[in-house]
Amino acid sequence: MKPDLREALGARILTGDGAMGTYLYQMGFPVGVSYEEFNLLRPNVIEDVHRRYYEAGARVIETNTFSANHESLSRYGLDADVAAINRAGVQIARNAVGSDAYVVGAVGSIRAGKRRNISSSQLKHSFQQQIDALLNEGVDGLLLETFYDLEEMLIALKVTRKQSNIPVICQFAVEKEAVTQDGHPLAFAFERLREEGADVAGFNCRSGPNGILRAIDSIQGDVALPLSVFPNAGIPDYVDGKYMFTATPEYFAQSARKFADRGARIIGGCCGTTPEHIAAIAEALNGYVPQPGAVEPYEPPAVEHTAVTASSQQVTGLGEPAAPAAAEPTIVDLVRERHTVIVELDPPRDLDIRKFMAGSAALKEAGADAVTMADNSLAMTRMSNLALASLVQHQVGLRPLVHIACRDRNLIGTQSHMMGLDALSIDHVLAVTGDPARFGDLPDSSSVYDLTSFEMIRMIKQLNDGISFSGKPLKQKAKFIVGAAFNPNVKYLDKAIARLERKVESGADYIMTQPVYSSDLIVKIAEATKHLSIPVFIGIMPLASGRNAEYLHNEVPGIQLSDDVRSRMAGLEGEAGRSEGVRIAEELLDTALKHFNGIYLITPFLSYDMTVRLTKYVWEKTKK
Repeated sequence: MKPDLREALGARILTGDGAMGTYLYQMGFPVGVSYEEFNLLRPNVIEDVHRRYYEAGARVIETNTFSANHESLSRYGLDADVAAINRAGVQIARNAVGSDAYVVGAVGSIRAGKRRNISSSQLKHSFQQQIDALLNEGVDGLLLETFYDLEEMLIALKVTRKQSNIPVICQFAVEKEAVTQDGHPLAFAFERLREEGADVAGFNCRSGPNGILRAIDSIQGDVALPLSVFPNAGIPDYVDGKYMFTATPEYFAQSARKFADRGARIIGGCCGTTPEHIAAIAEALNGYVPQPGAVEPYEPPAVEHTAVTASSQQVTGLGEPAAPAAAEPTIVDLVRERHTVIVELDPPRDLDIRKFMAGSAALKEAGADAVTMADNSLAMTRMSNLALASLVQHQVGLRPLVHIACRDRNLIGTQSHMMGLDALSIDHVLAVTGDPARFGDLPDSSSVYDLTSFEMIRMIKQLNDGISFSGKPLKQKAKFIVGAAFNPNVKYLDKAIARLERKVESGADYIMTQPVYSSDLIVKIAEATKHLSIPVFIGIMPLASGRNAEYLHNEVPGIQLSDDVRSRMAGLEGEAGRSEGVRIAEELLDTALKHFNGIYLITPFLSYDMTVRLTKYVWEKTKK
């Protein structure tokens, strides 16, 4: 007879299972259906998934009941089946695994996303209904997962404790910050969970291994409870209508030992993970012995403020605003004549724009030709790039170049957005697909994707012909310069070039690449794109630290670092990491400037001092 889950956690590290929903999606089952209903309709499919994880080495198996609550199931007309679906979920998991595995009832957040206004009494009732069914079916423990708020987690935990003394694992979904979404420091949240009877606390979803490591390391003082971690397989990419994750099983194996060094007692996977990821974790933890001194303390990325700052008139709008020069040549005109620098700054995730505006002013002073702004990159909610573009244009006098994502707006909203840009004389844009909404900070929001990036380019260029998206004539013509994104960090560059050629055929005026970290690849890109009729801006993003390098390489779609770069950045943090990151970027620029007039610098963590230095480096090398 296996020991109680609490006893097992005191004796060894347990390997958890991996994703259910995204794994079913990879198996060909569509999104937009209730995967929990599969407990009744397709029990053999769910049992097979559980068995695969068990055979991969998982010994903590979650029931397929994450969203099996009244509110979530009512969307599919299944609110009367809450008890049946939860009971079936436990039975299926039991049938799939051996007696040495712990079957834990999965209970997900109800308030996440669109249902944040649900009252505490409604939450209590829904959790009671689901948890009763799981307890009555005899689970070995409960896993309260993907909770954003401490308040909601405590409601579910208290419901459980009134019914049973069963082991309870509580997991938050956070994005690197040391606070819950309702503002409680994680150390405080974990202590409150301990006081209310939780046995384990930790993190899952929303972040890959890097983000969860940072969340753990950012907690000050001793963690009040044993840790559990179930990270995503990096950030998903959306390619040809399908979600794809990039983090490899090998990366998960390396991360598993880092989690173990930090005291994690349960280590599994969330969205995007597969039995292969779990097998890698189990193998990495086989015979694991914690290594003294293996844990490096977390150091948040410091920002050195450059001596070049915007004037109070420019940043606050006092006095006469700076105006861009009249009848300026376009970016395409410039890059055909000389080296040209575009610099990306991320719009803020709050209402304070001072640092963003100061960075824009510093980049203008350094000689940047344009500042470019993403459109809620990584599906994280940020300030409107249209609003910031207008401020940069009129208060700083620097050309804005805004990204337009297919994800967030339908055809109506996209045309309206483009018409607004035209009215503001913001005429340089970059058409991108956009990262899937379900993996950002509002996972219940919809990914629209009425348009592909190819169609987006064609439709914007149609406005230049004075024709609306509906085909009706407009009273005047727009004058958009439309860019296309290009990811050269792929196994088969020729296939990526073929895709890029389609964007050129769609009407793209210029190309901006994902960041490149290999001089050899820069040369290959130059050779592979020399036949194209439009200019290419080669992407260079300075690395901020060793952790930043590993995160980008393993978790972010479209970015691959060379072994040499990863080796040089390994273990570097703070100023040492930023300095080496800039040196590497300068070396890449030495090659890029020989083959490309277009330079696209990407600012990490809004540390604009780094891209200011690199902008100046370009002009020192080319003597603008």
